[in-house]
Amino acid sequence: MTQLTLTNEIEQTESPGSAVHTIRSASDVSQLVNNSTQARSNARIIVAIALGGIFLDAYDLGALAFGVKDITREFGLGPKGIGLVVSAITMGAIVGALIGGYLTDKIGRYRVFMADMFFFVFAAILGALAPNAEVLGISRFIMGLGIGIDLPVAMAFLAEFSRLKGRGNKAASIAMWCPTWYAAISVSYLLVLGFFYWLPESQTASLWRYIVGFGAVPALVILTIRKRYMTESPVWAANQGDLEQAAQILRVSYNIPAVAAPQTEVAGSSTAIKHKASWKNYGLLLRGHYLRRTILTSVMSFVSPFAYGAIAFGLPIIVSTLFQQSMLTTILVSLALNLFFAFTGGLAAVRLVPRFGARAMSIAGYACQLVALLGLALAGRPDDELKAALCCAYLALFLLGQGFGPGAQTMVYASLSYPASIRGVGVGLNQTITRFATTIALFLFPLLTASLDTGLFWVIALSPVLGLLALFAIRWEPAGYDIDAEDYADVVQR
Repeated sequence: MTQLTLTNEIEQTESPGSAVHTIRSASDVSQLVNNSTQARSNARIIVAIALGGIFLDAYDLGALAFGVKDITREFGLGPKGIGLVVSAITMGAIVGALIGGYLTDKIGRYRVFMADMFFFVFAAILGALAPNAEVLGISRFIMGLGIGIDLPVAMAFLAEFSRLKGRGNKAASIAMWCPTWYAAISVSYLLVLGFFYWLPESQTASLWRYIVGFGAVPALVILTIRKRYMTESPVWAANQGDLEQAAQILRVSYNIPAVAAPQTEVAGSSTAIKHKASWKNYGLLLRGHYLRRTILTSVMSFVSPFAYGAIAFGLPIIVSTLFQQSMLTTILVSLALNLFFAFTGGLAAVRLVPRFGARAMSIAGYACQLVALLGLALAGRPDDELKAALCCAYLALFLLGQGFGPGAQTMVYASLSYPASIRGVGVGLNQTITRFATTIALFLFPLLTASLDTGLFWVIALSPVLGLLALFAIRWEPAGYDIDAEDYADVVQR
């Protein structure tokens, strides 16, 4: 176990009716956030807004799932062509994650968070009006840039506006990204259902255009709300040496009466550590005690989205293959599986991770997925309703395990394995690997389906196996650990 030795304490000066906290370093700010029992209404709003961006990420990533067949038919695409179109969004996210991770640490959480919404608005409108596959692919790439930039900063906000322990702690707040993601997927399915009934039959083939274009509406709403309520992370501001701004954020967002110590008192102090962003910080992730964490999070960041990307994006296709029924049946079954199993699993992650930890829940989730994928591989293509129902049960088990296990916990590992000074690049690397894995899954899924049929589940089953091996080989538990203290303390290998 690592022992962290903090070199300073926060001075409390009594004032009428409250204790005024004098902050002299970023360590003081981090401790106040971690241990605050003050009213945190604005902080909760900021966490909710960060989750709003994740909601939009999931919506835009899944918006095209029901339109694959229509896009293929409209633009005359083969398996490779449609694979490139649907994977363009994750290709953009790879680039966006690298840039976004660096910018999150370099120019601050707030500026990046406000800027990335413009990618969503422009790309949604461009995609809805795309005259050919090339323009559609470009619009999806631009959308991916926004998604890649948004995730690192969103995770930084969730980690840095939440307390260390208790209800609504850091691990639970970050895990909340998972049910938010599945809620967005369910909303996209509901929108598909609504447009399916609302559009005249002659417009059914253009359903995908309405779904993609609608993404501009929540993006504009989220941008407006962010402008009204968002503020900079107090920990990031303090890391840049701006204790005045950090104290102001603590007062506004937490109702903590904090003041910055006089500059003459702080200047030259050994506790006044400044952490500046650099591209070289990506190299820090591969050094010292961070190396083991990076290996573990990287493995999880690859295998989990690869399996989920294939199953989630292919869910409408898988369901229609299993049942060979109408579009309506496909929509309803896909909606039910996501809402009642993936979303429920995500909520369970939020409630249970403070109690059981991220590692135990990840192991349990991978185990559920392995059982589900082996069951689907052995079942093959069902030839009666009973076998089809059994296959649906396996899909439900997979999504449930994803929800409470690696789906939620991989992000907990990525966000809480690194302190605030390198959290942006840490999550940026995680998202680069995640999007790379998803790109491969989206590109290969049509090809594997065409060549292996239901045998593709044998390939996907390798993912939870690798995840389990990594977790048993590297025993690291980020939940409940004060990771930000590593920025300000002498750290002994954990």
